[in-house]
Amino acid sequence: MAVALAVLPAQALASSDPLLAVQKQTSTEDPEQQEIETLIALVAAGGAREGEEPLAQEQAQLSLQLPQSCAIEGAYEACVQLEPATPASSSRFTDAPSPQAGIKPPKWCADSNGRVLGIRTQTCVAYQLSYKTWQVIGGQRRQTGEALGNLYSFGYSDTSVPTWGQQIEVGMYAGWGDAIKGSVRGTSTGQGKCTRTSVSFPGKPFLPLNTWRLGESFYRSTATAAGAVGTCATTWALTFTAPGCPGSALPHTDREFRCDNNTAGRPQAGCVVPWYASHLNYSTAKYPALASHVSRAQASGLPGGRSSRPLHRTTDPVIQNDNRRLACGDAASITGKSCDEYPVATSREGLSAGGTRRTFDNCDFNLPRETGPRGASACMIAVGDNNAQGGLNTQFYRANRVLDGDPFHIVVTP
Repeated sequence: MAVALAVLPAQALASSDPLLAVQKQTSTEDPEQQEIETLIALVAAGGAREGEEPLAQEQAQLSLQLPQSCAIEGAYEACVQLEPATPASSSRFTDAPSPQAGIKPPKWCADSNGRVLGIRTQTCVAYQLSYKTWQVIGGQRRQTGEALGNLYSFGYSDTSVPTWGQQIEVGMYAGWGDAIKGSVRGTSTGQGKCTRTSVSFPGKPFLPLNTWRLGESFYRSTATAAGAVGTCATTWALTFTAPGCPGSALPHTDREFRCDNNTAGRPQAGCVVPWYASHLNYSTAKYPALASHVSRAQASGLPGGRSSRPLHRTTDPVIQNDNRRLACGDAASITGKSCDEYPVATSREGLSAGGTRRTFDNCDFNLPRETGPRGASACMIAVGDNNAQGGLNTQFYRANRVLDGDPFHIVVTP
């Protein structure tokens, strides 16, 4: 389904409440279609959020044997196969506008090399695609054509709406014979706490070259009641055909999205990529004492400084109190200062998980200067910085729908 965005003026997207502004500007009264239009407008206006770097989902690494599907009917045979995409092969399409109205996949998708990459509200993977045809002529099996192209699978959500899009694009850049005269069609199904709102990928020819053939599907979470949390995985089933050849079916399973109505301070449900470790910024200019402590703690080996070594949120008040007590329970009373612990008390990596305390120069603690990944650091910092930290953390968890157990990391900025 292609949804025009011309009805959404720029001033609406710049509103102090972009969700409300976009909803007012949608072109339909149908609630499901309105939610789709709202999602597309928010994603198109926002793109990747500032500072978000794509992260590979380790458990989604490709196996050595990539998907291949062959079909034989009488004297005709056709096979379609996927291989990891390379930036060189993907560059034919990445910088070219799509002829359809789908959301353009992010440029970092071309670097996926067959791995699923993601940010907090998007996932993408790119493949090289080959489609070959054969015919038995005079008792001999002869190749009658080959088409080469790219396949992009791109999912996108927004933290403000319980609908997400799962988009697939196929484009051929070279070919000959029967294969390049072929076409592709598809359908999408979902499994989990979701319902499919719409799907569209009718049969479309490979030609002309260097243009995308777009399939779009939209799903709505059923985890929308207060306190609800649910995931959904979707699968595209593509069918490739050529003149005289049977259809070759190629399934592609997309990554899961998680939707919830269980994020404190968010009055409606929204959806995220749960395995992506979003970053929480501590500004050195605004909070110098806090930033100094955190940067030294991370430099000493404690986790949480990058997405590959994240912290994990805990909402358990017992664990949070233990983290604070074990790190700061014996802190001295110093005017204008209070005790800060790292990892943060709202993470599972605090002292409640084991290890010993450490500190640094000018922290007003008589503790060892240790290194290593276990334990926690304690430091007396400016009380204003420490008080601000709680608000920063709360706003971050709310904005990114960081629930109990979710990964995140902390970046100290200038």
